[in-house]
Amino acid sequence: MLRALIIGGGTMARTHAEIYSRLPTAAVVGVVDPDARGRRLAADLQVSFSESLSGVDWNAVDVAHVCVPTPWHRKLVVEIAKQRKHILCEKPIARTLADAEEMIAACEQSDVRLMIGHCVRYFPEYMRAKELVDAGRIGRVAVARLFRGGSFPPSDTWRDWYANRNWSGGTSVDLMVHDFDFLRWVLGPVARVYAKSTYGESNRLELTLATLRFQSGAIAHVTGSWAHAGFGTRFELAGNLGLLEHDSFKAGAVFHEATALPAHEDMQGVQVPRTHVHKSPYQLEIEDFLHAIVQDRPFSVTAHDALEALRIGLAVEQSALTGMPVDL
Repeated sequence: MLRALIIGGGTMARTHAEIYSRLPTAAVVGVVDPDARGRRLAADLQVSFSESLSGVDWNAVDVAHVCVPTPWHRKLVVEIAKQRKHILCEKPIARTLADAEEMIAACEQSDVRLMIGHCVRYFPEYMRAKELVDAGRIGRVAVARLFRGGSFPPSDTWRDWYANRNWSGGTSVDLMVHDFDFLRWVLGPVARVYAKSTYGESNRLELTLATLRFQSGAIAHVTGSWAHAGFGTRFELAGNLGLLEHDSFKAGAVFHEATALPAHEDMQGVQVPRTHVHKSPYQLEIEDFLHAIVQDRPFSVTAHDALEALRIGLAVEQSALTGMPVDL
């Protein structure tokens, strides 16, 4: 039985905790969070609670989940690495490349495994697209178009942190990083980006348009929006032999999954995408994380993958702020 520690008490912390309630070979044993939300989560789970890592009984922990705002990833991951516990950290890996590199170095130095929660790789539509491209079903991909968006995260998230660009990085770093990771996974390294964004024109609306040129010669147009009503995703991948298309806004199968934990106002935070499958992408992600540790095999999403996705996101942010293309 693998014993997991959840750091955080918000939407993603509860999402991770709910998944453990369905796993027969792993369980949450504790929650760490300085906020009252974490205390409520621990009470719901009937596990130990601590306001900081200093209060954790590390002998009772095998793995740790870092589910807190991005600026605190580096500090927590470095501290957990010193305890030699394997880590699943929510995306993006960090707010800066320097922080991300320090996290990776700390884990490598302590011989600790670090996986970053780029959950889109576990959504069936994106997994199938990757399989079909790899199998050559649409030939050589030349053009891609992706959209990811919804409403701006509500102000009752912790300190309204999404609205602080220095913390969240806005759409280019917090939201679109999912698509940057997916595109790099499918199409390979990015050579250059150019972007425009509405950031700064409205207090709680943001839309970013980014054009990515890949080393392969492929071109991708990516839209990230915190200005739409209702969360959704779309992609088109066009090759010389065909086209792949996905649109979550179109009608899908009806599937109901009862939550294993009581509902709280904490669940009114950032929108968590859903999909019509019996195992959610988040469960597949966590199972993959745990199985990789038990089987001593590489993670499907490495910390270096996450570093490169962040590098693209930061380049898009820089281009949007300066109005100039950025070479990677």
